[in-house]
Amino acid sequence: MKKLYKLTKDGINELEKELVNLMAKRPIIADSIKSARDLGDLGENAEYQSARADQDRNDNRISEVEHILANVEVISTPKGDSKIQLGSTVTLKNDGKTKEFQVVGTVEADPLNGKISDESPIGKALLGKKLGDDVEIKTPVETTNYKIVSIA
Repeated sequence: MKKLYKLTKDGINELEKELVNLMAKRPIIADSIKSARDLGDLGENAEYQSARADQDRNDNRISEVEHILANVEVISTPKGDSKIQLGSTVTLKNDGKTKEFQVVGTVEADPLNGKISDESPIGKALLGKKLGDDVEIKTPVETTNYKIVSIA
């Protein structure tokens, strides 16, 4: 059974843009390989080795992004649901501090920008909770209790 990658529409759009950029880099990398090859002995040519490593990284990422896009399951933003699920944006409050998270799939997760994976400790703690519920979030640094003040 193949794995499906859960992404929002925005996440899919970001990956499609990344794929276009990666494809655009291919001719640039090919030119740098050609220029480096013209410098001589390939065995001791650091520029050539570096350009080939760039090409490998770029091609591997292209393959990875194409695979994800070929096996994507779209997360639709829940409408009017009272429970937190994939795609939900949640506002939490604790002692006057407010935090907002969007629960997304692992591929799209970006904790520094408020997008948390459904498989992360915070995501697991939030899934299935309702408006007004208290939630205990355990991180490696601390355990904090929050109240769910909005679900969108």
